[in-house]
Amino acid sequence: MAKVLIKTYGCQMNERDSEQVAQMLIARGHELTTSEKEADVILLNTCSVRDMAEQKALGKMRLLAHHHKGKGKVLGFLGCMAQSRGSELTAKADLVVGTQKFHRVADYVEELLARKAQPSMDDARFSIVDVEPEPGSQEEIRDHSLRPRQSSAFVSVMQGCNMRCTFCIVPQTRGSERSRAIPEIVREVEGLVARGVREVTLLGQIVNLYGRSEFPKVEGKSPFVQLLEAVHGVPGLERLRFTSPHPIGYKADLIEAFSRLPKLAEHVHLPLQSGSDRILKTMHRGYTAEAFVALAEKIRAARPGMAITTDIIVGFPGETEEDFQATREVCRRVRFDNAFIFRYSRRKDTPAAAMEGQLDDATLEARNQDLLELTNAIIREQLETYVGHRVEVLCEGPSKNNPARLTGRTRSNKIVLFEGGEDLIGRMVEVDIQRTSGFCLYGDVVSRLLS
Repeated sequence: MAKVLIKTYGCQMNERDSEQVAQMLIARGHELTTSEKEADVILLNTCSVRDMAEQKALGKMRLLAHHHKGKGKVLGFLGCMAQSRGSELTAKADLVVGTQKFHRVADYVEELLARKAQPSMDDARFSIVDVEPEPGSQEEIRDHSLRPRQSSAFVSVMQGCNMRCTFCIVPQTRGSERSRAIPEIVREVEGLVARGVREVTLLGQIVNLYGRSEFPKVEGKSPFVQLLEAVHGVPGLERLRFTSPHPIGYKADLIEAFSRLPKLAEHVHLPLQSGSDRILKTMHRGYTAEAFVALAEKIRAARPGMAITTDIIVGFPGETEEDFQATREVCRRVRFDNAFIFRYSRRKDTPAAAMEGQLDDATLEARNQDLLELTNAIIREQLETYVGHRVEVLCEGPSKNNPARLTGRTRSNKIVLFEGGEDLIGRMVEVDIQRTSGFCLYGDVVSRLLS
């Protein structure tokens, strides 16, 4: 059996897809490894949202091809970049598999391993490319490979996106919206809870638009709210989250759900992208800055202690200093609990790539740093409000930066570091918060909750 290394770039959807591929390979007797030297198969699950992510994957594959050429290893690209670039990547890799064919990867890997094992194939160049759409592919991301005492898990509920934001390549790489049936999702969550998972995050490109063109409203509730109610009802599940949403999907029924579904965590992601109405219109975002601020206020009013995080793009084509200042003003008004700031990245074949007014790198970097300084100051102030208070934390395991400490998250998705034994991993604990670094919280465990 082969040893397989999977390296993942990009979002939680990519992480979940990689987990599915890993589980299918494990089920066939293959073994995962973190060593490139030991690996018989090296797969890069790629991202196309920004150019930097693509360049990282391409650079990594060039190094792999250079170091492992002629050693019988299988090298492959999976995911979004594989979908968008297709056969042009076969000059660098043996395998190119798109976003609707993750469930085929194990078959293709074994075919390539068998061919490379044939002496007559040593010098022959053979590759497999599969980027064709496949109906029903959204139902194939459902298996999990859990670590011991793993407390949280991602659950894919849909694939694709029907929005047409002018900066985004996702509709081209992920295809149109396709949603899974609620009973199938509930069965997956039940299985996770039976294996010790306490928190699930529902994943979709525009997750709060789940099922809008496939399933009917029931008693005025959207398919997504119906899904939340069904998953909320799973015995033993303690926390429920979802990502990544769109502001236009936060209708009254979803906001109201936060006031009556206690397992829904006090955290929503609300991508702003820009605070300028002119830029928002050019982006095809479908809301104004004032509408966004009003929505944030409604969400916070629905549940005490609600945290709101966001995504923002600086330097969209044609963005003036006035436009940028409008974004800063929305950040000051909403006071996000966390903000992911990105410099605009020109993506081939998107409408924004052909727009006039592309900004230079110096301007992009200056605005990126300026907005980071503003939002980081607000984030620190938000974290300071936790000091001196007791919070519920789901312990995830040792901290990556300091294994001597444990790490977990509050219901509002704040990272908390604390000391304790391994028996706390996978459990809910109460922590008294003592201080903040500006990016996370530090505290002392006072009790272990029943869970």
